[in-house]
Amino acid sequence: MSNLTTAPARLNADPERLQKRLDTFAALSEPGSGPGVTRLAYTPLEREAHAVFADEMRSLGLTVRTDAAGNTIAERAGTVPGLPALGTGSHLDSVPNAGAYDGIAGVVAAMETARLYRDHDVAHAHPVRFVAFAAEEGARFGQACTGSRIVSGLTAAQDLADKQDADGITLADALRSVGLPPEAVGAARWEPADWAAFVELHIEQGGVLEAAGTPIGVVDLISGSTRLLLEVTGRASHTGGTPMHLRADAMAAAAEIVLLIESLANDTRHHGTRATVGRLQVEPGSITTIAGKADLYVDVRDVDSDRQRLTAAEIVERAQALCVRRGVGLTARALADASPVILPGWVRETLADTCRGLGVDHRVLPSGASHDAQMVNHVVPTGMVFVPSREGISHSPLEWTGADELALGADVLAAGLLELDRRLAAARDGHDEREENGT
Repeated sequence: MSNLTTAPARLNADPERLQKRLDTFAALSEPGSGPGVTRLAYTPLEREAHAVFADEMRSLGLTVRTDAAGNTIAERAGTVPGLPALGTGSHLDSVPNAGAYDGIAGVVAAMETARLYRDHDVAHAHPVRFVAFAAEEGARFGQACTGSRIVSGLTAAQDLADKQDADGITLADALRSVGLPPEAVGAARWEPADWAAFVELHIEQGGVLEAAGTPIGVVDLISGSTRLLLEVTGRASHTGGTPMHLRADAMAAAAEIVLLIESLANDTRHHGTRATVGRLQVEPGSITTIAGKADLYVDVRDVDSDRQRLTAAEIVERAQALCVRRGVGLTARALADASPVILPGWVRETLADTCRGLGVDHRVLPSGASHDAQMVNHVVPTGMVFVPSREGISHSPLEWTGADELALGADVLAAGLLELDRRLAAARDGHDEREENGT
């Protein structure tokens, strides 16, 4: 049953304004990188996107700062001094050849919310912070959600030298290259007492909402992810001169491992598990040379924490046996690991009640993808709002969400934050009154 005493105010986000912002960010892409948007973590282009966000938020009268991790935070003051903040936002980096919506939709919805609050002179007791996180995508360094992991205390300064990109650049060096001091990232950590609740809007990156004709999703659970690098070492040799029975072919072993992983994730013991080899690099890469080395980048996702880790361990064990049989070597290295997260029920129910109050159909559903919300939930109670993705496509230039669909999500976001503000303020006032009465 809804706890709303009055219907929430609908502030009516502007679809054209949202689309214009999306187009502005989409234009910030590496020249010559191919189709779609390429704006990797801790690059000048990512910082340029953050500058666009910061400039607009300052124009709305907000106080803006960038922390040592590269996260940009804009704050709108509340009417009651000393209260912890509500927050919303997402990320501005992308995978290579991405679409224009992943992460960016949540940032432009946050920007639209800030503008609506300004234009309608909305008052809220708690301050509201609008956040553009840095380095959410794991495409460059293997670890997802670096900016939000840092603020949540899950990644520290000493961890930054252990992650590196394909060119051997470490996370620490990447931060330095864009003017961020890696040794100071501890200062970016959020204190739980400073935050009341956080809501991230995101495209679904799945086809559930579109297939059901439901315009809004409220997330109850975010899958975990274990990422591995499997390095297969064979023996490079001439394709014509080496008989089939004398080969130690790293590519052939890698191909069998790919199919092994797919088969394992499809068996009856792993219903709900998703396991993927998203990148396969082979050396020396000559058509006339048997592959001497193959690197497989593996991503294991699950809503069950134990099954996630056991699946990753089983992949390594079975790949090792396969490589012994084929006469090649195998080294396995963990790249990143994040547990599944159940989001707080009271935040989820507030967002669901907001949908009901606005007369917006919604459904509760899990997220198979990782998000900044997954990390900051370690510090602040967090919820997520999904808007539909056409055909469930994401991490692709074909990724698309209609401007009207995003505007409806922004309406829910803006009203949901105000409903959280109202409920938290009412709970505080009730607590204060009980203390005064000695009850």
